[in-house]
Amino acid sequence: MLTLELQELIREQIAGAINAKQLPVELLEIIYSQNWFNLWVPQQYGGLGYELSHGCRLLEELAYLDGGIGWTITLCSGANMFAGFIEPKLAHSIFTQRNVCWGGSGMATGTAERMDDGYILNGSWKYGTGAPHLTHFTLNAVIIENGKQILDEQGQPLMHSFFVHKDDVLVHDDWDTFGLECTASHSFSTINLKVANNQSFDLEYHQRKVDEPLFDYPFLTFAECTLAVNYMGMARRFLDLFEKQLFVKSNVPGWDGTLGKALFTQVDEYRILIQKYSDRLYTLMNDSWGKGVPPDEVLVQISTVTEKIVSDIKTLVIKLFPYTGIAGAQRKNEINIVFRHLFTASQHALLNRKPLKS
Repeated sequence: MLTLELQELIREQIAGAINAKQLPVELLEIIYSQNWFNLWVPQQYGGLGYELSHGCRLLEELAYLDGGIGWTITLCSGANMFAGFIEPKLAHSIFTQRNVCWGGSGMATGTAERMDDGYILNGSWKYGTGAPHLTHFTLNAVIIENGKQILDEQGQPLMHSFFVHKDDVLVHDDWDTFGLECTASHSFSTINLKVANNQSFDLEYHQRKVDEPLFDYPFLTFAECTLAVNYMGMARRFLDLFEKQLFVKSNVPGWDGTLGKALFTQVDEYRILIQKYSDRLYTLMNDSWGKGVPPDEVLVQISTVTEKIVSDIKTLVIKLFPYTGIAGAQRKNEINIVFRHLFTASQHALLNRKPLKS
């Protein structure tokens, strides 16, 4: 899906993005010109309105080029998808702007005090991917009224999602990780911030404002798909770089040919495994697209395959990494960069749900 010219333009920006710990202006301009932050935004609002599998193919290719860049576009385009859940006139006014980019946190680590004409937001939220270039921050907050926490019909704390303009939050420069550096996923906070009622929304099917197939999927399922394809893209890149390293080593005197053959075989087996998962995931996406809300059986299958994708990729990379040699330990070597990206990404709560076995 990416032309060779576009791939080269992106590759030229990777080192600078890692060093700057954020996306450089030149790379952002590429993203804006391609409208990638608006992958999932309805066309009526100026977005690309991609089908789920089509957009995921693009995200996987971007993650193959560079995990940090792919991750940023994935998380920010995922937040821009919220356009389908806010008032249409408001959505149109926001998302028809060329450089619009949303991002934020899914954790309800703040409060929203309900008022007659809006809410008062207080709290601090972690991991606002793309913080330096976001136009709006998204957050979740529990609802309070007259100093008391409001409960929902199930007796649980009532929570709503909100979006706020970048100028209304304080960004904390605290993203200091060994991978995904350019995602610049800083924390942010608000103090007694007054927001209007139309800045609140809920990612529920009955709350959607746009009747398009993408919004038939629960947000959790959408997120599982988009994050898993990032992991596959990075894993495919790791295997290609690892195999290249094996070819280099095979020309060194004293190289263990028996071990080398076994490692080449292992790479082929891992490629086949990833392709099997890939085929299954994309089949599930395609078969469920445009048929209304997917049945629970399909949602469970997507959760199962995405969980296996992440779990098995972590295992295979750990098994192969000791054979990368010193190249794998050099911070500027691409195989080291991909390794760091993979295991920083693995800390996302959605990719790390399976408990350890005793």
